[in-house]
Amino acid sequence: MKVVIFDMDGTLLDSKKDITISVNHVRKLHYNLSPLSEESVVEAINMEVRNLSLLFYETEIYHERDKELFESHYELQCVQNVYLYEGIREMLERLVSFGIKISVATNAPTQFALRMLEHLEVKNLFDVIIGADRVSEPKPSPLMLNYILKHYGFDKETHKAWMIGDNSKDILSANAAGIEPIFATWGFTPHSNAKVVVKRPTEVLDIVL
Repeated sequence: MKVVIFDMDGTLLDSKKDITISVNHVRKLHYNLSPLSEESVVEAINMEVRNLSLLFYETEIYHERDKELFESHYELQCVQNVYLYEGIREMLERLVSFGIKISVATNAPTQFALRMLEHLEVKNLFDVIIGADRVSEPKPSPLMLNYILKHYGFDKETHKAWMIGDNSKDILSANAAGIEPIFATWGFTPHSNAKVVVKRPTEVLDIVL
């Protein structure tokens, strides 16, 4: 058995426009702050260690009212401008046609992952779609990956698994789970010093198949 676990934002799909719109909605309504650029929002999300409420809303604590406003706004916003990166759909369909098991582990809430992947008509290709709300710690913790591997009855002696992501947190979670990390540079992070780096989705097929 072969298993491929994908990160979502910046790996499978480009969500930066909608995330930025929802962040700026909270900034304006709750703090009367000027809008952030998509680049600065992505840079903040990609930091290994960060306080997003400080970076986004200039407040040390992520207040419940900010979380509620963001999530209620993003629920509708998240499917407005999102799109799959070029070659992703074909890669996913090809993996499945070869009997490869594919799943998603994202630090985004599960509800948004399900909504976005369904909107993009790829949700049914995945066996498990899990967000950080379903475990006690997000990536770089291996908890989501371990959950998926357990679902498959993964045996590291006889099976093979990869984690594909655009962030150092994806690489660290793969290492912690004892599976092979692959860094994708077509999304939010164009450069990496990871051991295995892919520039196009077809390169994933070359490695896995």
